[in-house]
Amino acid sequence: MTTVRWGIVGCGDVTEVKSGPGFQKARGSALVAVMRRDAAKAEDYARRHGVPRWYSDAEALIRDPEVDAVYVATPPSTHCDYTVMAAAAGKPVYVEKPMALDHGQCRMMIAACAKAGVPLFTAYYRRAMPRFARIKALLDAGAIGTVRVVSVNVFRAFAPPVGALPWRVDPAISGGGLFVDLASHQIDLLDCFLGPIADVSGKAANQAGLYRAEDVVTATFGWESGVRGTGLWSFSASGDVDRTEIVGTRGRILYATFSDAPVILETDAGIESLELPFPAHVQQPLIQTIVDELLTGTPVCPSTAESAARTTRIIDTLLATHYAVG
Repeated sequence: MTTVRWGIVGCGDVTEVKSGPGFQKARGSALVAVMRRDAAKAEDYARRHGVPRWYSDAEALIRDPEVDAVYVATPPSTHCDYTVMAAAAGKPVYVEKPMALDHGQCRMMIAACAKAGVPLFTAYYRRAMPRFARIKALLDAGAIGTVRVVSVNVFRAFAPPVGALPWRVDPAISGGGLFVDLASHQIDLLDCFLGPIADVSGKAANQAGLYRAEDVVTATFGWESGVRGTGLWSFSASGDVDRTEIVGTRGRILYATFSDAPVILETDAGIESLELPFPAHVQQPLIQTIVDELLTGTPVCPSTAESAARTTRIIDTLLATHYAVG
């Protein structure tokens, strides 16, 4: 195989710019089929993006002999079923984040792919973006000395929509609220930068009463290395705060996760502002590593099923009390 031919299950908004074009532009990759339950929307997507075939049935796309690998871009409630289906068809799977509704489903997906002998990747694409790869390189090189503490703060106001609430705040579809959708990226990056989180505790609650899902989460983290961390996420507060700070024995790194504001490196040598803009298609760097791995058999993708399952396990722990009483 010299080209990985991809099929997308769920060609919704996330595939328009973030991911879909990445399959067409990555070396050794082609997007050959898309699926959406609304046939007219699937056909429209295929026409606009120059995709040869479209489907309104996921199984039909997965069974297509011209599809080598499947990208599951549906909401989390269907990730497990479609991943198991693709694995049974012998197709490698790239699944959107968060990986599944809960850690139990993650383990089912991993087991199904292992049994079928196919790889499973997860779309924590920030791991491969130049911005975050540079932060990891700085940490690995000891630019701020030995890391001691981490803090994550996210504050956003929620504007109630006209009509139905978005699926991202429906726990039955998303697994929780905006915390699950957004903080999963931040927790995954901490796993990437500092290794697996060894212990976590915290609380989730709903302060604004706009929906059932959590809208505030507090957390404390610990790593086997001795690093300690805190997190505070509020989705009913004023302002727009997106700030992570990693402090070491000789300096600190400050960065935003969801914007390309400059990364700040502070050391005894001074303050450096690093301009590291997002790529045009944010998933393309990660897609390239997946394609390279599928074509060569050499593990190069930094976002694995196991790392993604760790992130879901952390989320489960932080949300457990809220949903137990909710």
